[in-house]
Amino acid sequence: MKSSPWPRGRKLVHLDLKGAPPRPEYLHKLIELFSGLGADGLLVEYEDMFPYEGELKVLQATAHPAYSREEVLSIQDVAKSRGLEVIPLVQTFGHMEFVLKHRALWGLREVAHCLGTLNPHKEEGVKLVIEMLRQVVELHPDLHTLHIGADEVYLLGEGEESKLWLASPGRTVEQLFLSHVAKVAKAVKEAWPHLNVIMWDDMLRGMSHDTLKASGLAELVQPMLWDYSPALDVDKTVSLLGKYHRAGLSELWAASSFKGSTCVHSSVTSTHRHVENHLQWLKVAASAPAGVKLQGIALTGWQRYDHLSVLCELMPLAVPSLAACLQTLIQGQFSAEAQSKVMESLGISSVEVEAMERASSGETVFAGRRLAERVVDLTLLLNSEDMRDFENNMFVRGWFTPYHRQRKMVNPLITMQIQSHATTLLAVLQEKEEAVREEMARLYPDATVQEWIEQHVGPVVAPLQRITEDIRACLEEMVPPSDTPSPPRQ
Repeated sequence: MKSSPWPRGRKLVHLDLKGAPPRPEYLHKLIELFSGLGADGLLVEYEDMFPYEGELKVLQATAHPAYSREEVLSIQDVAKSRGLEVIPLVQTFGHMEFVLKHRALWGLREVAHCLGTLNPHKEEGVKLVIEMLRQVVELHPDLHTLHIGADEVYLLGEGEESKLWLASPGRTVEQLFLSHVAKVAKAVKEAWPHLNVIMWDDMLRGMSHDTLKASGLAELVQPMLWDYSPALDVDKTVSLLGKYHRAGLSELWAASSFKGSTCVHSSVTSTHRHVENHLQWLKVAASAPAGVKLQGIALTGWQRYDHLSVLCELMPLAVPSLAACLQTLIQGQFSAEAQSKVMESLGISSVEVEAMERASSGETVFAGRRLAERVVDLTLLLNSEDMRDFENNMFVRGWFTPYHRQRKMVNPLITMQIQSHATTLLAVLQEKEEAVREEMARLYPDATVQEWIEQHVGPVVAPLQRITEDIRACLEEMVPPSDTPSPPRQ
């Protein structure tokens, strides 16, 4: 059954820049691509890629340069030329890892071992986030909407100052959360009355209608409901919309996902999974209570689960998923027609990046496609049984166990067969790794390339390299140098 297309409201593509920030020229191509696929705007989470100045300069990335002021303006110029609105996202309460990791700012944490949560009682902490917002807003001269984050505020209420505050009768962690968000939102409204303020909704979900209504948030913020599951609970989400509406929070947003929400270390995106998530959101929109004004939907594309986690799928691996999700929203379903449109617009043979046929040398390709193809090739090899379970194959477990290695007493004939197999795998792996490294360096900073290789290739390569080194040492003890034959062919 066909659902109605996404109702009036913007379709924002989320750019998570806290991992694998694209080189500016590649980012410009991506923005043009997003526009061509049907997006209306960008939700840009700069984090440490923003060119903070003055005392906040410490927040800039160090592994690779942050974007310059000119580059941030150029991003907006390209977006504007394609009719895309830019909405910056600045975390102001939870997920402040990129701020609170710095030694000079340790004292602003709610609890010492949680880098993500700001202590809401310290005035210097509030001043810090307001200054972050000021610098971001002033570098976005055409700004109409700002996202202040406020999701996953872990361990709130666990700090010593919070415990003292909560000791007074009638005070709750909910009030503590609401008071900080209201303080930040009011500061934004006072400084820039024309701005709409968005916040994530997860910390509000468990609050009662009365608590929400009494908070005064209705005059300050527009909650963005997020759920990235292909099995999103439609009835529960519609009920949540109704609760927010009854509390006066009628201007609401949705947030789906086109990548970065399957598994913390995923490297290849599943289009089907993310299309299913959007089909569920269409059902929510179709059943939204009267009076609820859906302002738009942000298609999130997380690059890390948080500032300190590993990289999720790189953007080129998720372009087919993004195109399919946007078509699903536009058409109200993911029909054969929608699939054909995605494949035609991107010049691909399948909406699943793993099943795309390789582009010919003269074929027009979407920005980043060649990297996507090479990452798929490498990932298939890395995840192959031969590679992942090499140390558990019959020959290694039968003739080259830790017992054999420690005593350097091995069967040379079989050990050399193991060596030959490992050497062959390493050679193929090195060839595919170099192809990925070369293509990735065109689109991303060198530090991103190195991080991705170390995270995805290193753990698989290391055991094979150890085995070849151990075999060499054992053979030196078992076979005279002049009589050492070449490894037998398999």
